[in-house]
Amino acid sequence: MLLTIFVALSLLVSAVRGIGQDTCVTFQSSSSSFTVASNGKAAPLILSSDEWPGVQRAAQDFAADIQRVTGIKPTISNASSFIPARSSLPIIIGTLGKSSLIDRIVNSTKLDVSSIENQWESFMTRVVSNPLPGVAKAYVMVGADKRGTIFAMYDHSEQIGVSPWYWWADVPTTQHSALFVSPSGCSHGVPSVKYRAIFLNDEQPALQNWAAEKFTNGTGAALTGSPFNHLFYTKLFELILRLRGNHLWPAQWSSAFGVDDLQNQFLADEYGIVMGSSHEEPLMRSIPVEWNLFGVGPWDYAVNAKTIHDFWVVGAERSKSFENVWTIGMRGNGDEPITGSAPVTLLENITADQKQILMDVLNLTDVSNVPQVWALYKEVEGYFDEGLMVDDYVTLLWTDDNWGNVRRYPLPSERNRTGGAGVYYHVDYVGDPRDYKWITSTQISKVFEQMSIAIDRDATRIWVVNVGDLKPYERETEFFLTYAYNASRWNPDNLDTFVSSWAKREFDVSDLDATMITDIVGNLTRFNARRKPELTNSTTYSLVNYRESDNVLAAWAALQNASTEIYNKLPATTKPSFFQLVHHPVLASTNLANMMVAAGQNNLRATQSRLSTNALADEVETLFEHDFDLETEYHTLLDGKWDHMMDQTHLGYQYWQQPMSNAMPLISRVQKNKQALPGAMRISPEGSLAAWPGDNQFQCAQMFSCPPPTIFIDEFDPIPDRFIDVGAGGPASFTFSTTINASWLTVSPSHGFVSPQHPEQRVFATVDWSMLDEGLSEGVVNFTAVSGNPPTTMFVPVTIMANKTSVPSNFTGFVEGGGAIAFEAEHATRNNSVNGMVWRVLPRLGRTLSGVTPWPRLGNSENNFTAGTGPSLEYDFFNFNGGNITVTALVSPSGNGLGADRPLGFAMQIDADTPQSNYFFPSATPGQEPAAWNGNDGFVANSIIPAANTFSVAPGAHTLKLFMIEPAVVVQKIVINTGGVKPSYLGPPESVLMK
Repeated sequence: MLLTIFVALSLLVSAVRGIGQDTCVTFQSSSSSFTVASNGKAAPLILSSDEWPGVQRAAQDFAADIQRVTGIKPTISNASSFIPARSSLPIIIGTLGKSSLIDRIVNSTKLDVSSIENQWESFMTRVVSNPLPGVAKAYVMVGADKRGTIFAMYDHSEQIGVSPWYWWADVPTTQHSALFVSPSGCSHGVPSVKYRAIFLNDEQPALQNWAAEKFTNGTGAALTGSPFNHLFYTKLFELILRLRGNHLWPAQWSSAFGVDDLQNQFLADEYGIVMGSSHEEPLMRSIPVEWNLFGVGPWDYAVNAKTIHDFWVVGAERSKSFENVWTIGMRGNGDEPITGSAPVTLLENITADQKQILMDVLNLTDVSNVPQVWALYKEVEGYFDEGLMVDDYVTLLWTDDNWGNVRRYPLPSERNRTGGAGVYYHVDYVGDPRDYKWITSTQISKVFEQMSIAIDRDATRIWVVNVGDLKPYERETEFFLTYAYNASRWNPDNLDTFVSSWAKREFDVSDLDATMITDIVGNLTRFNARRKPELTNSTTYSLVNYRESDNVLAAWAALQNASTEIYNKLPATTKPSFFQLVHHPVLASTNLANMMVAAGQNNLRATQSRLSTNALADEVETLFEHDFDLETEYHTLLDGKWDHMMDQTHLGYQYWQQPMSNAMPLISRVQKNKQALPGAMRISPEGSLAAWPGDNQFQCAQMFSCPPPTIFIDEFDPIPDRFIDVGAGGPASFTFSTTINASWLTVSPSHGFVSPQHPEQRVFATVDWSMLDEGLSEGVVNFTAVSGNPPTTMFVPVTIMANKTSVPSNFTGFVEGGGAIAFEAEHATRNNSVNGMVWRVLPRLGRTLSGVTPWPRLGNSENNFTAGTGPSLEYDFFNFNGGNITVTALVSPSGNGLGADRPLGFAMQIDADTPQSNYFFPSATPGQEPAAWNGNDGFVANSIIPAANTFSVAPGAHTLKLFMIEPAVVVQKIVINTGGVKPSYLGPPESVLMK
């Protein structure tokens, strides 16, 4: 009875199993369904003895997956040993043109395989009647080629509930007593991208230390010490195939795939993995490791050509029997540009020699059908733009800027190359302006936005994603490969279903909890993508303006609470996977955010002579040590299965390279037993770095003998009140009280007690606008403190300036408050299409809410628009301050990927004024980024480009229009500065909207 209830419940929460797939698996029988497993029996699996070894190996996985779900393991046999009378109706598996069994069935039953025949990695499945003598019917799984057949099996494995991450993320499998498939089966055609790869990179300290512990006796490979042997790689090969990938760039920096373990290359080919090598490792030789071992002289083809040539010959000879995509070209030692005065000529000579090597080694007179790729990485892209000749059959691998922004896509004139094009993309990176290796910080919406352009512009031959240590980028890696496998499945409106489907598959949760997990994942990656954790410091978020740091911490707290709520309700078997994939990143990132803001507040309070400085210093120290506690919790999970996977340092960066140990952010302390010179009470008003009484450098420009503080508040300010912190200035306790000279002004609490044990009290001031006339009104809150025996009295007045404004009763739109108007780009009043193009929302993209971009990407016949003629978004707003205003569009840091003569641009117009064009991404030396891209306050560090235009307007109602000039522009938020915008990282909060 309990099992029946369990199975029934599991049916309710397991509606989604295969992500982005047509479903043909069910857990309930029907009159037409085919039984995979039921009543303690499983359909036997039959293959031909002449089938690919990789298919036969994957069939073992498929049988094990059926057992994981049902507890019943199917038998696997060759057709010659199958005895129908003794078996259930079978599942027959094989590859067209390879499996004699499948070919015989196709011929005898006239099974129509025309939809997949000769189609790359395609498959189909059907219930077929009388496929073999004595067999009434069978479920036949047919692949057009080796991987097509393998994908057919893994497709069904995922549908029955076995996650591709069952081993790599310990995802448990929900049990079912029976499995069935529909008679029409499932199918998949040619993948959107031909070669779909991951690249293990920057594998120290985490992945390498972990692999050394788990796959070696501590010594590693004889020549390199590398732990990446065939025991490691076969785990990875299986994962890649389960994710419908087919290509691998192996770890490189302290290992050599073809040297470390002589089984590596053979097993990759047997499994069905197409091997390659990274953008700086030509002809299947590891650089720098193999060159350091076997090379003689400098890694410089201009002076050492013969030695390097022979070195490459060895790599080609070693790899010629296997399926490869051959990297060609060359970079300098240590992944640097090659040296010399004529690099273009030198590279052309190099690739000519590499072509000859392939012809000689492969015994071919024409290598145009041999897959070859040249990564146009950094300076190589510049050489190409300057005229570098590349054979037409070589795939041009365009690259991102290492931060997820693709530098260039194929131009229309480049799309007829027989070798096609591809993209090399990063979710992990080591380099300028700073490494980001620690934790997930890539938004799926950003990956989709950039790679959907690659789809539209035919960069679909090879996609490679640099995944660093692989963990903790599991989900983002899967999306990249899933999108590459079938891009037609995904669009801006259904991206969330990828995460919700993923959550149901991994954690077997309800629709409601899957939606909650989707929000958790979306916010986790958004918060970390705003600014990589490695780049976050104690003043990233404003400590005084717009309550920015407080709101950031509140958002992290809500995220942590939501993740904890899900974690606590999960069964014990599911907790480890949720901890790895969701909860630990949330906990660790929240802890870091709290630490950084606490450090910032600590240092600020020290300048304000506030005793709370010391409690904040203690908090920072506690959070710093807790960072290691969370790392330890990860490492001790499941008896230490993932020990070392969180070894990556992430605190205390001084420049781009990782620190050698974590270092706590700087903190300050004040002497707890010494009283501040002005006395016991410190008054710190919102919006100011200063404190009163006494001198403080932030009180006024003079920095001494400054007047008491003044606070301004507008009726339409989205923050409806203001606070004043009443703090202790030393060991003396005191009571405070307030008096107010204006009936329209109230404070809460109006009195209180401050002591070393309770050194802070926040007092909020609010305005009753109904009691005020339009214009400025002044009120004063007098703070009086009494301390000591005999009592000593202190007195600090705080002036509140209230600005009451009004808008016409029929106005709808955003209203100025505090000298600013801000709104999310998504919140347009009107969306106007032109030539079938319209601005479309990209949900969850960017730093605050979403992005908007012209759609479709190839609309208007791939032409741009002149300023003011393209599709437009309109925003109605009302301003009280006239004159010159600055309108800043906060734009995603996309590069000029459409070519130097088509820089990204948009136009803005207010009312009927002349539209103003803005080409926001500066030009740069070919192959390089502009100066504004780099640095700790550059485009990629801030994850935004502020694109500003200045207009002159009168007070009143206006309309701002945002016009498309070029496609691929993504606008996230718009800020209008009418004279009051204050410094902050995310900009002012969204203005009041009159509806």
